[in-house]
Amino acid sequence: MDWQSFSLSLQLALVTLALLLPLSIPAAYWLATTQRGIKPWVEGLIALPLVLPPTVIGFYLLIVLGRQSWLGQAYEQLFGQPLVFSFSGLVLASIIFNIPFAVQPIQRAFEAIP
Repeated sequence: MDWQSFSLSLQLALVTLALLLPLSIPAAYWLATTQRGIKPWVEGLIALPLVLPPTVIGFYLLIVLGRQSWLGQAYEQLFGQPLVFSFSGLVLASIIFNIPFAVQPIQRAFEAIP
C-alpha cells in the first residue's frame, strides 16, 4: 500500500472538513432563514457541482485558477507557487466539489427547527 497517497487523502479530508464546516453552517443558516429573491440563485449555484460532470468542473477550475487567469497570477505572486496542481488547489477544488453535501443537509436541519 502506498502510504503517501493515504496520507495525502487523509490530510485533504481533514483540511477540507476544517474549512468547509465554518463556511457551510452560516451559508445554510442564511438559506434556511432568508426570503430574499436571490435565494434560489444561491441554492442553484451551491447545487451546481451535483449536476455538472466532474470533468467539466475540473476543466473550469483549471481555467479559473490557472496561470493565465488573474486569480492564478495573484496567488502565484503572493505565495510563489502556482495554485493548480498544488495542495492548496486540491483543497479549493475539494471544497467546491463537496459544498453541496455540507450545505444542503445543514440547511434542511435549520428549516426543520420550529
